[in-house]
Amino acid sequence: MDATDREIIDILRADGRASFSEVGRRIGLSTNATAARVRRLERDGVIVGYRAVLASDTADPAGGLEAFVDVRLGEGRDSEEFLAWALRMPEIRDAVHVTGAYDYLVNLRVSGTPALDRLLRRLKTDGGATLTQTRLALR
Repeated sequence: MDATDREIIDILRADGRASFSEVGRRIGLSTNATAARVRRLERDGVIVGYRAVLASDTADPAGGLEAFVDVRLGEGRDSEEFLAWALRMPEIRDAVHVTGAYDYLVNLRVSGTPALDRLLRRLKTDGGATLTQTRLALR
């Protein structure tokens, strides 16, 4: 699985009904190439199904967890590249460059703790973060 596959998965997690052409347009692939990747992900057992999620089935029908993440970038990591990457992530609502021990303060909203864990891992693997500190909004 590569970065393009992860982008496809993120799009389908947010909208399981997104068409191959819509997904392809968002990631820069043709409709046929996107369809082939999705079918491979399904065949390999990465994607195992699609479902409707009802507001009454979620812990917080208003939108899950809101969190603020302090991010320290790795040495040599370009700040503008990180910002551009972060703002392409649908879960990230804002990212601001700050002073102090961290480089950015990221505001995000995810469906729950598993989604938060996945996003924190992506901040480190794809976003270039070497250190994060997460705070959950309580209201």
